[in-house]
Amino acid sequence: MTTPVSAGRPDGLRERKKAKTRRTIQEQALRLFAEQGYDATTVEQIAEAAEVSPSTFFRYFPTKEDVVLQDDYDVLLQAALAGQPADAPLGVALREMFRQSFAQISAEEEKDILTRARLQMSIPALRARTLDNLLSTVATLSAGIAERSGREPHDPEIRALCGAIMGVLVTTLLAWVNQDGHRPLGEMVDEALKHLVEGFGG
Repeated sequence: MTTPVSAGRPDGLRERKKAKTRRTIQEQALRLFAEQGYDATTVEQIAEAAEVSPSTFFRYFPTKEDVVLQDDYDVLLQAALAGQPADAPLGVALREMFRQSFAQISAEEEKDILTRARLQMSIPALRARTLDNLLSTVATLSAGIAERSGREPHDPEIRALCGAIMGVLVTTLLAWVNQDGHRPLGEMVDEALKHLVEGFGG
């Protein structure tokens, strides 16, 4: 998933301060990218706009690419899936996992998702790194579904299912961006997942 780093909803004053700093850095980075272009924007400029030092920037984001790519939504998905009733059909649990996760995204955050997705599609270096993020999400989903179903994460059926889910997410995200975010992303994802889960008894 490509989403704002605030998605982790951390508890505790120290963690909230860290999350606020990360969020500020990302907001300023996205603003500068929109104003002067991704390639023309430097880490130093982002740090200055966020009122932090470059070294602080790198503590939160190892590279400039990461300020677009890094998110905590895998954690959200993992927690949402773990919270589903054990007797719920897998398809139902998966759709509810995404519904609950998207329900935690504010309208402002969704605008940032749109901006970040556009960057990932248009900047070659970001497109290459996006694959790593997708594979990470597949691994997260595989682990959660495997635990729920009593199988191993590398079970061929588990991997195939997770690959299908990621295919749905990617194609839906592309359609959402092409429509300029006209409809809520969560609504479009749920609609697309409905077609998928009906194929395996959800």
